[in-house]
Amino acid sequence: MSTTSDPTRTTTFLGRAREWVRSDVRGDLPASALTFLAALPLSLGIAVASGAPAEAGLIAAAVGGIVAGVLGGVPLQVTGPAAGLTALTAQLVLDLGWRTACTVTVAAGAVQLLLGLTRGARILMGVSPAAVRGILAGVGTTIVLGQMRVLLGDVPVPSARENLLALPRALHDLHLAPTLTGTATVLVVLLWSALPRPVRALPAPLAAAALVTAGTQAVDQPRIGAPGNLLDALAAPELPGDHLVEVVVAVLTVAVVSGVETLLAAQALRRQVPGARGDLDRELLAQGSANALSGLLGGLPVAGVVLRGTGHVRAGARTRAATVLHGCWIVLFSAVLAGTLGRIPLAVLAGLLIVVGARLVGMSQAREVVRHGETAVFAVSLGSVVVFGVAGGLFAGLAAALLLALRQGVRAHVQVQEVPADPRGRWLVTLRGTVTFLALPRLSRELDRIPPAAPVHLELIADFLDRAVHEELGAWIAGRRAAGSEVVVDEVGPPLLTRYGDGDPILAGQGRPHPPRWLVPWSVWQAGGPGNASGNASGEISGPVSGLWGGMSEFHRRTSPMLSEVFTALADGQRPTTLFITCVDSRIVPNLITSSGPGDLFTVRTMGNLVPPPGTLPGDSTIAAVEYAVDSLRVSTIVVCGHSSCGAMHALQEPPAPGMPAVEAWLAQARSGPWSLDPARCTADDLSRANVVRQLEHLRAHTVVERALAEGRVHLVGLFFDIASGRSLLLREKTGEFLPFDRPLP
Repeated sequence: MSTTSDPTRTTTFLGRAREWVRSDVRGDLPASALTFLAALPLSLGIAVASGAPAEAGLIAAAVGGIVAGVLGGVPLQVTGPAAGLTALTAQLVLDLGWRTACTVTVAAGAVQLLLGLTRGARILMGVSPAAVRGILAGVGTTIVLGQMRVLLGDVPVPSARENLLALPRALHDLHLAPTLTGTATVLVVLLWSALPRPVRALPAPLAAAALVTAGTQAVDQPRIGAPGNLLDALAAPELPGDHLVEVVVAVLTVAVVSGVETLLAAQALRRQVPGARGDLDRELLAQGSANALSGLLGGLPVAGVVLRGTGHVRAGARTRAATVLHGCWIVLFSAVLAGTLGRIPLAVLAGLLIVVGARLVGMSQAREVVRHGETAVFAVSLGSVVVFGVAGGLFAGLAAALLLALRQGVRAHVQVQEVPADPRGRWLVTLRGTVTFLALPRLSRELDRIPPAAPVHLELIADFLDRAVHEELGAWIAGRRAAGSEVVVDEVGPPLLTRYGDGDPILAGQGRPHPPRWLVPWSVWQAGGPGNASGNASGEISGPVSGLWGGMSEFHRRTSPMLSEVFTALADGQRPTTLFITCVDSRIVPNLITSSGPGDLFTVRTMGNLVPPPGTLPGDSTIAAVEYAVDSLRVSTIVVCGHSSCGAMHALQEPPAPGMPAVEAWLAQARSGPWSLDPARCTADDLSRANVVRQLEHLRAHTVVERALAEGRVHLVGLFFDIASGRSLLLREKTGEFLPFDRPLP
């Protein structure tokens, strides 16, 4: 076997190193130093608050920075001890001991590795953010309550409830030195951002720890007492004894909370860095590796931290080298100067953690949850963490999120009201959403309010009706009709019900998605005889105008309110971008086939989408509209759209129609002049395509269009709409071909 190294690989590595030194070292080096300085006191504080040795925080910070930095899928993510895991770790240490807690960390890392290998990041991303934010807020509350006892000179426990109950006694037995020390630390952190820019470049946690520690050296109070270096702190994990169930629950809880917190931090970081991309499954693999190694070495569990990642980017980090370097600085500091950490008062770390805990509770996150209607999930998660701990909060939060999702999924809007000022005393029943048996009690109660003889308009805007609701509605409708009462079933959404007659069944809608009313003809949704059109249930409008009346009523009731802001913005004038010239054929709907709305298209409709050439029809309204669109409205595009089965093109293939002189006079301009096809020997659709080309030529011949084309401010487009397939074809003028939109133009 050859042991010769690959010179190409070495050259590539050296080339990348030189490129990093040349391009990125000026950003990465200071950013790594600042991130290290910010992470150092927080890592110590989280370790002490977790009931772990102080050096366990340094081990976790070093391993998280180096391992997750090298392997991570989001290069600028900063991994280390996370405040969100503090309460959980503290409970583990209290119940199982520190060495067994390390075993839990190793196993949680293995679970994350398994999820990463099976591309399970999407599973963790499916955990309700409201539940996660509630859990973190509960952890923040737990941290604040516990560290308040430290500030008062007392010894906290992992339980937030017990810490809260113990605060009055701690206040009574207050120790002045730690109280003043911790309070000073909080004030320095909060006020640090108000200092001049050169000063506040130093991380606030480090500045607070250094200044307050230096100012309280002569004061007798509890301190960290860290060992000389990390090698002295390395401790192998121990297997659990007879607490297997508790350990399994703890492993899953650490894996989920750590993983979700990491992925949320990664998502936030990717949004913050323009153009940043990341592999969340790879990030999960990196976190699992870091957790497994941290636990093996006697460190805390780790996770990606939003605030550290954000500060890392703001400090100027450009590549993953900055993340790795921050972990290297922790190793170097711990090997050389860790002994100096022993002089830091515990109250200083408590003050830092109070600020961190308060930020976890953050009102901005609570407001976001409220805005999304997930207050109950947030509150249940927060309260459960405070009362039952992180594991209880996780399960309670997930259960609350599932119940909320279930409630939203089966939520039905049931409204029954008498139509105001209706001469017939008509009642309107509206069913909206997903209507299941859960809505039956309210539905029955509301339907019973309607007088027996009153006519009813049943408006169904539901996307699902289960069997129980079908049967209830069927019996109710059949009963009222049998008693002589009028019931009009108006299916605004999918056709979930048939019209009721004697013995008619209720059928669930099947097949393709049901299009909204504004996309289909009146005949589709106003069928069923007089009085069944929407807005015309009373029957006061009948005959030829009933379809128009129903359509206008539908617009005023539903569409107009949705577009009120659009119409308000257009009230002072129009600014269309496109002049759309098409046929008068009722089957061609320009706004439908272009997915446009009010104010987009300046539309001209002529028989056969004809544009008279210059001088043929002086004063023609088509040319007047073209002039106005090009010179006044300054449209940038002119479209000529022909279509299949065009009556005008059929007329060109036949003798002049008697009795319609105006039609014949209009088509005469199409009969004359050169044609690329012989109307007598080609299909009407072939003629329609050739007609689009011809009308574009007519447009170019008009002075107003010719000038706009020369100035480069107008572009001409030819379209052909095939009615049978519902597809548009785009003209490639170089070859005269009409090509589908899903094919690139050659």
